Amino acid sequence: MKHHIVPRVIAKLFIPGIILFGLYVQFHGDYGPGGGFQAGVIIGAAMILYGLIYGLNDLKKVAPSNIIISLIAFGFLLYAGVGIVTQILGANFLEYGVLGHTQKEGQHIGIILVELGVGITVASVMVIIFYMFAGRKN
Repeated sequence: MKHHIVPRVIAKLFIPGIILFGLYVQFHGDYGPGGGFQAGVIIGAAMILYGLIYGLNDLKKVAPSNIIISLIAFGFLLYAGVGIVTQILGANFLEYGVLGHTQKEGQHIGIILVELGVGITVASVMVIIFYMFAGRKN
């Protein structure tokens, strides 16, 4: 799509807004609808749009495969790590109340961290799936 100027300009204008909206959904999922999965899909879709418009090689320069694979593992470890920390602190797995000074504060901290792990994992998995499909030969 190197010769199609209109989609490139529109994508350049919209992709930062899409990512910003994904971050909004991510960090306000604790207070309303949304959260990690939805934010991960939105951010992953923005990255895939970048790859569709600018090409797979340009996307791999911005987000190399080894970094994306590491982010998948990091998101999972963040999710599981919150659960392990709650067990170390004497509660059940993913019982967030023990993470803060008060139970409500602990629940907010736990939910934000778990949803962040989910969001990172979902966005990264979407990008890796795109790499696998877009990079294969006919």
